[in-house]
Amino acid sequence: MAATQIHLVRHGEVYNPQRILYGRLPGYHLSELGHRMAEAAAKQLAGHPITGLYASPLQRAQESAKPWAQDFGVGITTDERLIEPTNRFEGGKFEFGAAVLTKPRVWPWVINPFKPSWGEPYVSVIARMLSVIEDAWASVDDGEVVMVSHQMPIVMVQRSLAGLKPLHDPRKRHCALSSITTLEKHGERFVQVGYQEPAADLLAQSIDLGAV
Repeated sequence: MAATQIHLVRHGEVYNPQRILYGRLPGYHLSELGHRMAEAAAKQLAGHPITGLYASPLQRAQESAKPWAQDFGVGITTDERLIEPTNRFEGGKFEFGAAVLTKPRVWPWVINPFKPSWGEPYVSVIARMLSVIEDAWASVDDGEVVMVSHQMPIVMVQRSLAGLKPLHDPRKRHCALSSITTLEKHGERFVQVGYQEPAADLLAQSIDLGAV
């Protein structure tokens, strides 16, 4: 036996008044609004048989996993494979698009967007995410598993399962704060069977910088 569904949950809004691209930097925790978003996500699946809970080691993901642990009575398994990718723009302010051309210092970082040259390769992100999803699916005898991660890793899974190329415009990602992307295993492969935005009514108030 194994899990019936895997739910990839993005963390809630981060307290980031300076609007820094925080990446893996420590100390970036959920805002008050972010905690409400995380609670809304857990409430969205009330009544579901959640038997497993995984989370990225970063603080915002751990805090976003807590409502799930409390509501469903499951412990949090921390897994490095769910972490945000590395990013050379981390710690600064960044706007995706033509503005990059005005900053010669970063030109070497964006020389190969197909890889990408500014951080962890897309293929690496996809490989580690699919690996932890496979392990999580097999880690329970039945029920559903929640995995709290970050925007870019979740989008990489979405695109990989849909047969799309990894390279994409970050501004067009379909992975809002505290969103839930649901997967099922059909035969030997996972497929996306659902997408929900439990915190949709809170998004207009939020700051969401995402990642490059």
